[in-house]
Amino acid sequence: MKKKNKENIIFENVLVEDFASEAKCISRIDDKVIFIDGPVAPGDTADLRVTKSKKSFYEATAFNIKPNSTFRTNTICSHFGTCGGCKWQHIDYATQLAFKTKQVTDSLERIAKVDLPPILPILGSSETFYYRNKLEFTFSQNRWLTIEEINSGKEFSRNALGFHVPKRYDKILQVDHCYLQPDPSNKIRTALHELAQKHNIDYYEQVKQEKGALRNLIIRNASSGDLMVIVQFAYCTEEQIDLVMNFLAENFPEITSLNYIINTKGNDTFFDLEVVNFKGLPYITEEMEGLKFRVGPKSFYQTNSKQAFELYKITREYAGLTGEEFVYDLYTGTGTIANFVARQAKKVIGLEYVEMAVEDAKVNSQINGISNTEFYAGDMRKLLDNEFINQKGRPDVVITDPPRAGMDEPVVQTLLNAEPHTIVYVSCNPATQARDLALLDLKYQVTAVQPVDMFPQTHHVENVVKLVKRNN
Repeated sequence: MKKKNKENIIFENVLVEDFASEAKCISRIDDKVIFIDGPVAPGDTADLRVTKSKKSFYEATAFNIKPNSTFRTNTICSHFGTCGGCKWQHIDYATQLAFKTKQVTDSLERIAKVDLPPILPILGSSETFYYRNKLEFTFSQNRWLTIEEINSGKEFSRNALGFHVPKRYDKILQVDHCYLQPDPSNKIRTALHELAQKHNIDYYEQVKQEKGALRNLIIRNASSGDLMVIVQFAYCTEEQIDLVMNFLAENFPEITSLNYIINTKGNDTFFDLEVVNFKGLPYITEEMEGLKFRVGPKSFYQTNSKQAFELYKITREYAGLTGEEFVYDLYTGTGTIANFVARQAKKVIGLEYVEMAVEDAKVNSQINGISNTEFYAGDMRKLLDNEFINQKGRPDVVITDPPRAGMDEPVVQTLLNAEPHTIVYVSCNPATQARDLALLDLKYQVTAVQPVDMFPQTHHVENVVKLVKRNN
């Protein structure tokens, strides 16, 4: 049944038909597809409130959900349905993996339209909770209130330390317990929140951005047992900094790298700001197959350490290294893949946009006694050109792990001109990967496809593709 009032179109008792991209589901109404946002699954019925109406589709949010789906499982997080971090927690893990494989298949077949080998079964994660090695929490004076709290008429503290509510940059969900990162993550966040309330340390004002001492909290852990905490302050006093940092140092001696930042900018990014090391080392150390990787406050490292190891092993296998190959590692970051494959290669050149990451990559080679790597920083479109290749040497193998936007077309063209024997393409976005595969199809054949699940309880999927140069 369709209802309409001045503000909304509402469809009642709609059967949810299938999964869709971006953690949504779909149904069909009035010969139009309707994309459904909310904790539903195929087989459920729900009332739908239309949020966008176009000629060929609707977008809607689900409410009054009748959970009839056979794909459902019990959720464990009290914040599920409000927090946007684990939108698939209500879907059983086998179904999550099946749909992620379907995402990869659909993207490669529909967008790339190239000849494909059989796509290998997705590599699932051995840990489906507490698998992240990094979480970022926000302090705010604008806590998200539940419907029950609003309707109660009571006054509630509006200070919150937690996650942004989806599509609401100005509202923060107070997190009681997060199942994504192992302790002491929850203990640190809870203790810091209680300390701030006790001593009336004010939280950052998200909207006006003109007051508030505490702004952001980052917790990073490593497989080595190292633990890093970074606190971002905004409009604070020296006394407040000393109180917070000494509290963390004294109550959580397991913190091996304790740092803080003063940030009064309009955003939380701190790559251009000084990081003050308050106690311990200015980095933590990840370990992988006997290699050590220093991870600083500004360093990128895959947020699922165990699955990163599996991902890199697949990448190295697809590279087919014998010790004689000249390898380019594009978008190398802190050189994790470059150093991981270096012992099986003759030489590895890593290219990366962020200059500080390149310095980390060089350090990671040094501390592991790796002498056959070189790293260069610059805009990939400008750095990787025919002149660079002529100077440094033509690669036998190229490994590329670009951001979600994929590779720029000039980069693809340079690879086509360089004609390496093998390209291993690691992607966190099968759609942009498929677009690039269509361009590479001019000279390359896809010979292997391996999806990898790096982020259980979400719709995100990683995919590794091996391409081999055609003989013609």
